[in-house]
Amino acid sequence: MNPVALVGGVAISTCILAPALADDQPLPALNADIKETSISGISSGAFMAVQFATAYSSIVKGVASIAGGPFGCALGDKAIPDQLKNITMMMSAVFNCMQDMAAPDVPTLISLAERLANEGAIDPLDNLVRQKMYVFHGYNDKVVLGPVSDATVAFYRHWLVDMASGNLFYQNTIGAGHSLVTTDFGGDCNANADPFLDQCGYDQAGIILQHFYGALQPPAGTLAGQRLRFDQGLYSHLRRSPETDNLSDDGFVYVPADCAPPKLAVCRVHVALHGCQQNVASVGDKFIEHAGYNRWADKNHIIVLYPQAKATLPGMTSLVTNPLGCWDLWGYHDWNETYLTHSGRQIEAIHKMLEALTAGYKPQPAPAPSHAAPAELVVTDVSDMAAALAWEPVAGATEYRLYRHPGADGTFEQVGTTLAPGYGDAGLAPASAYTWQVTAVVDGVESAPSATAVGRTRGTPAPCADPGTCKVAAEN
Repeated sequence: MNPVALVGGVAISTCILAPALADDQPLPALNADIKETSISGISSGAFMAVQFATAYSSIVKGVASIAGGPFGCALGDKAIPDQLKNITMMMSAVFNCMQDMAAPDVPTLISLAERLANEGAIDPLDNLVRQKMYVFHGYNDKVVLGPVSDATVAFYRHWLVDMASGNLFYQNTIGAGHSLVTTDFGGDCNANADPFLDQCGYDQAGIILQHFYGALQPPAGTLAGQRLRFDQGLYSHLRRSPETDNLSDDGFVYVPADCAPPKLAVCRVHVALHGCQQNVASVGDKFIEHAGYNRWADKNHIIVLYPQAKATLPGMTSLVTNPLGCWDLWGYHDWNETYLTHSGRQIEAIHKMLEALTAGYKPQPAPAPSHAAPAELVVTDVSDMAAALAWEPVAGATEYRLYRHPGADGTFEQVGTTLAPGYGDAGLAPASAYTWQVTAVVDGVESAPSATAVGRTRGTPAPCADPGTCKVAAEN
């Protein structure tokens, strides 16, 4: 994912992942609620995840940006003449949204989002208040630098007030390179190379999914579900022509056994977006099989959708230059702001995929309210100044209240309130222990507190001016 290669050529390898299917192989229509959708992405996939989650905020429950930047980052100055806008947006994507030659102007991006929402081009931004947000920057990442991820956090914090304050968790104390991070697959933790999966002893997929959906069952050792191939051309801007949207012919979806016929249990969908040089044509099934999402999805009624972007060189099918198979983070189809909206070709295609995948949803009656204390409070992750906590949902809960005290003993004080079964507790001291409890409010009555959870924040990483060579802390 060399940023300079975004505007240059690259050799694209091919891989046969499974026997070819006939054209028009659709996504299955499963019993999943589209309003329980979540999305994550690495690198260009992170930019697209943020773009999609902002454009369709009414259906996205949670968004994770791994080594990415804020909404609209590469759009550039609206005063730039049209004939210069394409090259300006491309260079902005490379230098401002990756290498931080000029940090993204967050107030301008907030104003852009507000204008697009007012015009009806994207969903109302009030929806962002309820979204769960996970942002990750590995301090050995030399492709997308820290200030770019910081800008993503600043963009989201603009919307977080009162009961939404715990929705965001920012992890920037892991020594990963430019990668999605795993417990035991991929390159060294500080690597910035193919397949852009680094093993740091860090279960990123599980942390993300629990931040969105609450405490989950442990990941499966052996998968019982099935990975399916589908025809992306059915969901492209011009039907049967996925290449016009820089989409590969085929996409993939992992369907847990409980979500498939004949059981058709109520499930939810997580969209996992690869980065540049990380599609099936480039790395085979490494991202799909080893990012970690399938293991967690298998036992937790989560369907994982893996759309595939396609590399394109000028003269092949269009004038679009996208040699690394990146998701559209700089408007390479439109050279204007359309790529950020409902009408953006790739955003539109992903939305169509979700509509097809959730077409079999059967609304369920609300469960009887429970007045029990929340169960399974766990600390899923810690940075140097924050902790991510999750617990099992309580039926009928209208809010949850988080309590904390420092150390192992002390008096609990309420630190925040949230609508969902998870909380990013920020403002903590580095290398310090804390204890938490949580309660649920049902019918205006607060429950007894949960069992306690104990965690310790990480130490603050030592300054390092040369990402890729920074020492990986032992606790990582």
